[in-house]
Amino acid sequence: MSQSATNQPLSVVIPAYNEAATVAQVIDAVLAVPLVGEIIVVDDCSSDRTPNIVQAISDSNEKVRLLRHEVNQGKGAALRTGFQGATLPFVIVQDADLEYDPNEFPLVVQPLIDNDCDVCYGSRYLRNNPRRVLRFWHTMGNRFLTTLSNMVTDLYVTDMETCYKAFRREVIQNITIEENRFGFEPEVTAKIARRKLRVMEVAVSYYPRSVVEGKHIGWKDGVRAIYCIYKYGLFRRNENPMVISDDSSDT
Repeated sequence: MSQSATNQPLSVVIPAYNEAATVAQVIDAVLAVPLVGEIIVVDDCSSDRTPNIVQAISDSNEKVRLLRHEVNQGKGAALRTGFQGATLPFVIVQDADLEYDPNEFPLVVQPLIDNDCDVCYGSRYLRNNPRRVLRFWHTMGNRFLTTLSNMVTDLYVTDMETCYKAFRREVIQNITIEENRFGFEPEVTAKIARRKLRVMEVAVSYYPRSVVEGKHIGWKDGVRAIYCIYKYGLFRRNENPMVISDDSSDT
């Protein structure tokens, strides 16, 4: 492992769609975290200045790379592109808004560095940490989906829908992400469970934004999440688990 990968072992994948108002601030915050060795921003065919802003940052900072989709596909598709472009030992997801604080990367990534797990989730519900008061029905929806996922996967996580999911790079690059939108969360959780990977959770802060402020997820994504919980967690239960190697794949 190179010295840079040892000192800055974290690849950060940022899916972005029409995030011109916040993406530069998010990138600056991520760059300030000592663990971060590279940032991969995947622009999902934004119609605003998001790609221009990211490209300007990339031109002046070699840690930042911009990948672009010519057609809008969704968060899952953007993550699929970003994960395959990662080159460092550990990978974490960061949304291109200000709902999660990159200063908490060390909390989520340290269990991976210590080899205590293969995947670590940053949970918004693990403790009563300081945070903005959440919307009741949004919170109940998240908890319902998490409970349903736990029943199907036999994992007991407190926040399946969290953005902050960190992985050993070889783990996430050997899981084929099939969902193009927000079905990524239950899909990857089910596939992690089926492979019997070591999973940990840590508490993170959360500062939710509203639809008016640019939040993209809606009720249809919740319905899709239920479908994905059963599709990937129940009906594919007998598929062969993945063996981690350089040339393995999820089939």
